Amino acid sequence: MGGDPQSGEDRLIARYFRPLARHPGALGLVDDAAILSPPEGHDVVLTTDGVIAGVHFFATDPADAVAAKALRINLSDLAAKGAEPAGFLLSLALPQDFGEDWLAGFARGLGADADRYKCPLLGGDTDRIPGPAVISITAIGFVPHGKMVKRSGARVGDVVVVTGTIGDSALGVRLRRTPTLAAQWALDDAAGDHLTRRYLLPEPRNAAALAVRAHASAAIDISDGLAGDLAKLCRASGVAAEISVSSLPLSDAARRAVAADASLIETALTGGDDYEILCTMPPEDVASFRAVAEAAAVQAAEIGLIVRGEGARFLDASGAALTFSRGSYSHF
Repeated sequence: MGGDPQSGEDRLIARYFRPLARHPGALGLVDDAAILSPPEGHDVVLTTDGVIAGVHFFATDPADAVAAKALRINLSDLAAKGAEPAGFLLSLALPQDFGEDWLAGFARGLGADADRYKCPLLGGDTDRIPGPAVISITAIGFVPHGKMVKRSGARVGDVVVVTGTIGDSALGVRLRRTPTLAAQWALDDAAGDHLTRRYLLPEPRNAAALAVRAHASAAIDISDGLAGDLAKLCRASGVAAEISVSSLPLSDAARRAVAADASLIETALTGGDDYEILCTMPPEDVASFRAVAEAAAVQAAEIGLIVRGEGARFLDASGAALTFSRGSYSHF
């Protein structure tokens, strides 16, 4: 047979993704599978998550940022388990109108973050679809045997701790959809840019994975909102939580928005896409956890306690419980 024996998919992989597959176990992306051996005495931790155009990102978002977000939301899951990234698989389904320039930017962003977080591409699949772009990643991590931090370990008396700040991304999405909200929320350009940037590029807290593994009794990454994800942790652990709203770590931008519109505290707590680590630990471990996390440039704040009962209660300064129109972000 004459002509190029490679398919269009083969050429796409060779041009954009084979240069990213530098781990020897990836086999240069010329095989149907990859090989990955955990270090002696370690368990393999697996997680998968995806992003869809129009649902998790705007179709006009830069391709490099879309790639980074797709990888980072999976790295966040590994961080909350106390695991170190080892590699990832990529499934990329694109409509016809995603051209070479978009693919080049996507590969550039993916490669930069694969290097930054030491999480190499090991393989995957590419497809054309009639609908919106769908990008799915399966991330693989390693953790010392028996040390993965589950959702189910919280105990009565534990302190509830969260990394970073919460609510920025959910507020950023609203601002991205309706830019005129910046004036209503009394935000200057820098504050507005902070919120939209946090939506566009989450910061997974992998640098705090060691602190989580060493001190947390239970942990979860905040993808569906602090209120909903804390409720999930409480259900898994058979406990309840009481959270002081005044202790919540808000960025200056989020604090200004909430000061202008008090109802936005619900958006901050239930909107999702924070990708911070929410964890519990005995009171005597909090100082050590914060020291290890902050040495890795990850801030951590105490926001409440684990108590007997069911569910998560968010209490205002007077001790009254807040009620929300929805508990968390949900696709269904």
